[in-house]
Amino acid sequence: MGDWQAWVGREELRRDRIDEGHFSRWLATLDRTAPAGGAVPQGFHWCLCLPDAPTAVLGEDGHPLRDESPDCFLPPLPLPRRMWASSTAEFVAPLHPGEAVSRRSRILSITEKAGASGPLVFVAIAHETQGEAGLAVREVQSLVYRAPAGPGTPPAPPEPGETCFDPSAWSAHRALVPSETLLFRFSALTFNSHRIHYDLPYAADRENYRGLVVHGPLTASLLLDLAQRELGDNALKKFEFRGISPAICGEMLHLVLRSTGAANAAGESAAFELGAFAADGRQVMSASASL
Repeated sequence: MGDWQAWVGREELRRDRIDEGHFSRWLATLDRTAPAGGAVPQGFHWCLCLPDAPTAVLGEDGHPLRDESPDCFLPPLPLPRRMWASSTAEFVAPLHPGEAVSRRSRILSITEKAGASGPLVFVAIAHETQGEAGLAVREVQSLVYRAPAGPGTPPAPPEPGETCFDPSAWSAHRALVPSETLLFRFSALTFNSHRIHYDLPYAADRENYRGLVVHGPLTASLLLDLAQRELGDNALKKFEFRGISPAICGEMLHLVLRSTGAANAAGESAAFELGAFAADGRQVMSASASL
């Protein structure tokens, strides 16, 4: 496909400030109240230090165009379909409204694989988000690039089956239906103009989805919100998630959590499994967390 190893090790630095209005709109989008103690909840870092490419240099899919110039952080891979595949985040210290932040990103690897639907390229990126007191979040993110869907390929994900998701094996469960309004608000918060989240004809006709796609980091944010409801504010030390199947706007989404690890010194479970499931039990996202 090409030699993209020249991009490995490439870095970029972005700066931002936690604006109180931005934070208030994030809370409103997720139907949350501000946590006690004044720190912003875990997951808000995905709304910071965002790409700010001018509209004139966006590609057909809404993402910034990529080329071979030294200023282009991501490689110009000839695969048009891009998704956030997974992340591993370590929460080192909380961030606070009004705080100046920076994020240094570095490409760790670019790996080509053969998938059932064609070639895949995974780009692993290390992010370090710094607050005024030092390192706040350390994260490794994986992006996946895919070829267009072939002629006659059924839309993804498959139509809902006859079965129903059973939450009885989980200790915490929340069900909600992601709406067009929720997707729009999250796109605005993260300055994400990927058209699969708001342009139904594009999502269906060009990228072969069965409907508007719920953002991966939105589903992850909802899982972090469930953890906050069950375990307390900013309780996690580590959080990992992996997208398995697209969640579709307007369809029921089940968010669940259960303990998987031994108790810590305080008598609390130190490890947890989380997941997001469609109404028929199809798994959308797998996740794990530790205190």
